[in-house]
Amino acid sequence: MNPLKRLAGDTAIYGFSTIVARLINYLLVAYHTRVLDRAQYGVFTEFYGYATFLLVLLTYGMETGFFRFASRSNQRPNTVFSTSMLSLLTTSILFFGAVALNLSGLSAWMGYPDNRSYVLQMAAILAIDAFTAIPFARLRLLRKAKTFALFKLLNVLFYVLVSVLFFTFLPPYLAQRPNSLLLRFFSPEVSVGYIFTANLLSSLLSLALLLPVILGVKLSFSPALLKKMLVYSLPLLVAGLPGIANDYLDRVLFRHFYADPSLALDQLGVYGANAKLAVLMVLFVQMFRYAAEPFFFSYAEKTDARPIFAQVMKYFVICAMFIFLLVSLNIDIFALFTGKSFREGIGIVPVMLFANLLLGVVFNLSMWYKLSEKTKYAVYITLSGVVVTVLVNVIFIPRYGYHAAAWAHFFSYAVMLLVSYVMGQKFYPIRYDLKAIGFYVFAGLAIYAIFACCQRFDLGFAGKTALSAALLFAYLAVAILRDGKGLIRAYRQRSAGG
Repeated sequence: MNPLKRLAGDTAIYGFSTIVARLINYLLVAYHTRVLDRAQYGVFTEFYGYATFLLVLLTYGMETGFFRFASRSNQRPNTVFSTSMLSLLTTSILFFGAVALNLSGLSAWMGYPDNRSYVLQMAAILAIDAFTAIPFARLRLLRKAKTFALFKLLNVLFYVLVSVLFFTFLPPYLAQRPNSLLLRFFSPEVSVGYIFTANLLSSLLSLALLLPVILGVKLSFSPALLKKMLVYSLPLLVAGLPGIANDYLDRVLFRHFYADPSLALDQLGVYGANAKLAVLMVLFVQMFRYAAEPFFFSYAEKTDARPIFAQVMKYFVICAMFIFLLVSLNIDIFALFTGKSFREGIGIVPVMLFANLLLGVVFNLSMWYKLSEKTKYAVYITLSGVVVTVLVNVIFIPRYGYHAAAWAHFFSYAVMLLVSYVMGQKFYPIRYDLKAIGFYVFAGLAIYAIFACCQRFDLGFAGKTALSAALLFAYLAVAILRDGKGLIRAYRQRSAGG
C-alpha cells in the first residue's frame, strides 16, 4: 500500500478517536472550571503534573522498545509482547506498594497531609495506565486502529459520565445522609477528589477492555530479550524524564515561587485551564504520533524512506500552522470553554499553541536517533531543553507568573528543535524542505500579526469572525496552490509503485 496513504488512513482513525475523546474530555474543563474554584483546579493541575512525570518513569521507554523489537524479523512478536508486559506489571505493582506503605509521609511531603486519598488514587491510576501501555501498543502494532480508538473513546466517555455524576449528585446526597458509608471515601462538599476517583474507575475500565489482548497471547518471559530492550529503552527513559520536566515542571514547582501557597494554587489554576485551550494542537501532535511512530519504524528500511520522512515533516508543519491560526484567530470563542474567572490568562494561548507545534517538529526529528539506535543522544537533546525550562521558570515566574511559564515551553522546545536537527543531520541526514517549512511558518505568523493589528479597530464579533475566516481561507489557498499538486503527484506515484 502507498505509505503516505497508509499513514494518512491510520492518522485519520487515530485522529478521529483522539479528537472526539479529547474534545469530550475537554468539555470537562468548561465544567470543572465552573464547579471548582481556581485553587481547587490548581490542585488538579499540580497532581497531573506529577502524574505525567511519573508515567514516563513507570513505562521507562518500553513502548518504543516494544515497537522496535516486535518489528524485527528475527524476533517473535508474542515473546516481545509478553516480556515487556510482564516487566511493566512487576514494576507497576512495586510502585503502588511503595506508595501505599509510605502514604502518610509522601502525602505530607507533597503538601497534602489531609488528602492522602488523592495520593493513593493517583498511584493506582499510574500503576494501571503504565501496565496497559503495552497492550495498547500491541493494538497499534497490529494496526487495529479501530479497536484502539474504540477503547480510548469508551474510557473517556466513562470518565466524563462518572465525573459529572459525582459532582452533580454526590454533594446533595451526602449532605442528606450524614451516616452514609460513602463519607469514608467521598467529601460531602464539592472536591477535586471526585476527579481522581472518576479517573481511577475509567483506568479500571480500560484494563477490563484490554483483558482479551492481554490473555490472548501465551505468556513467556525472556530475560535476555528484556536486557536488550532495556539497553535500548532506558536511554529513552532518561531522555523522557527531562522532556516531561520541560512540559510539567512549572506545574509541580509553581507554588514554590509564591510566598502565599493559596495564591500560587489560584494562579496555577488559571494557567492550567488556559494552557488546555491549546488542546487542538496537542490533539494533532498526539494523533500524528500514534500513527507516525509505527509507520516510521516499519518504513525505515525502504530505499525512499528519507525523502518520505522529509515530505511528512513539511505537511505536518502546514497542518500545524493552520491549527495555530484556527485557534489564535478565534481565541474569543475558545475562551468560552473556561469559567469567567479563569479567562484573564487567555494571552498565553497563542504561545502554548506555537510551543506545541515546535514539540511536534521535535517528535518528527526524534526519529533519527530512534531509527539509528543512537538513543543516548536523546538525553543531550532533552537536557538542553530542560536547562532552558528551569532558567526561564526560576528567573521569570516570580515576576511574570504563568506568562513566564508559557514562554518557557516555547524557548525550551525551540532549543531542543535546533539541537536535534543539527545532530540528526550528522548521524541520519534527511534533506528537509527548509525553504517551504520556513515559508509556512512565516506566512502563519504574518497572518496572526495582521489579525492582531486589526484588533485595534472595533470590528465586533461578526467582523472578527469574518476577518478570521478570510485569513484562514487565504492560508489554505496558498498551501493548496503551492504544495497541493506536489502532494497529489506524490500520492499517485506511490500508489502506482504499490
